[in-house]
Amino acid sequence: MILIELFIVLLFIYLGAKIGGIGIGFAGGAGVIVLTMVLGADAGTIPVDVILIIMSVITAIAAMQVAGGMDWLVDLAESFLRKNPKNITFYAPVVTYFMTLLAGTGHTAFSTLPVIAEVAKEQGIRPSRPLSISVVASQIAITASPISAAVVFFSGILEPLGVGYLTLLLICIPTTFTACMAGAFAANLLGSELKDDPVYIERMEKGLIKMKGVTQRKILPSAKMSVYIFLLAIAAVVVYATMISDAVGLIESPAIDRNQAIMALMLTAAAAIVILTKIDASVIADAPTFKSGMSACVCVLGVAWLGDTFVSGHIEEIKAFSSGLLELYPWMLATTLFFASMLLYSQGATTTALMPAAVAIGVAPLTAVASFAAVSALFVLPTYPTLLAAVEMDDTGSTRIGQYVFNHPFLIPGVVTISTSVALGFMFGGIMI
Repeated sequence: MILIELFIVLLFIYLGAKIGGIGIGFAGGAGVIVLTMVLGADAGTIPVDVILIIMSVITAIAAMQVAGGMDWLVDLAESFLRKNPKNITFYAPVVTYFMTLLAGTGHTAFSTLPVIAEVAKEQGIRPSRPLSISVVASQIAITASPISAAVVFFSGILEPLGVGYLTLLLICIPTTFTACMAGAFAANLLGSELKDDPVYIERMEKGLIKMKGVTQRKILPSAKMSVYIFLLAIAAVVVYATMISDAVGLIESPAIDRNQAIMALMLTAAAAIVILTKIDASVIADAPTFKSGMSACVCVLGVAWLGDTFVSGHIEEIKAFSSGLLELYPWMLATTLFFASMLLYSQGATTTALMPAAVAIGVAPLTAVASFAAVSALFVLPTYPTLLAAVEMDDTGSTRIGQYVFNHPFLIPGVVTISTSVALGFMFGGIMI
């Protein structure tokens, strides 16, 4: 029966991947129906806190976007990149990494990818190099963001094992950022120089390549205020989590737990942005970030529920099969997370679907923390929205998907980044845990 149920899980994940986008969530819900109503399995747990955290964080980000905060941040990013154009392959992932780190969503990369492509093109640098590692950086930074659903959920299941929220961040932030620089080094070696690329030469001869120069953006007066409010809310989340942690213990009986605090603080930030910047709250639901965030909620709901329905029903069999193997080869967890995330299209969904099972079968906390970055392999299949956006925004044709599907410029920088982060996680985590 376990093999039949596993086949059903994989089948509906495949169907969701074929549908694309929010469809992975739809397929997950359909898979739950088959497992429970047809095969008689007990329904798993819905990751309610993860979904609510995504909703509240995205609401605050969408309010900031409507107030002009995202435009101001992109303007700052463009100024930064244009001051360091020759090294854009290394500076561009810094921009997308920290924007994701602060926002808790990789969709912030959409606004910076056109700038990266344009600056690279102006300098005669192959745009696929900075674009590829920038997309990867925006994905792996989720595993280091203080307010991402993946980090919050993962820290919650780690705390009973003696690894606190701050410890997780102190390991993940330096390891993932350093890994991004290793990925940038790899990206910088890939492909021919732009002037020698036959596709670029052909497109130049046809007049298909345009130089746009500096983008003129209208920065609203409310932009800076909205960003400051959002950053203050993030700082409040970290401070509160520190104060209620067992390691610090300044607040022994907190009125609300960390997850609830994140939701409340983000909703409060959204309210403060609306009130102080005087934007129209009714248009927040139409903001691109709000729509993408709500889509992510559906994806997490369907996929994580499907995964937990299967895992919770067979935890003893999985434990008997996996515990000895992972004890001998701890890197196998990272490999499992890597391949799962390339199908699930979400760091949060992969974390909620597989990490509880990993902890339940007795995986060492160090192994779990070091392997965490591997939930970011969303770049493997060339169908993820930010990856497709990077391809679309590069009119030189250098950021292209090959005829064999997997031969695209994101794969090698991504694999190097995740592999480096996992290796550094074992080394750095071994000191801190």
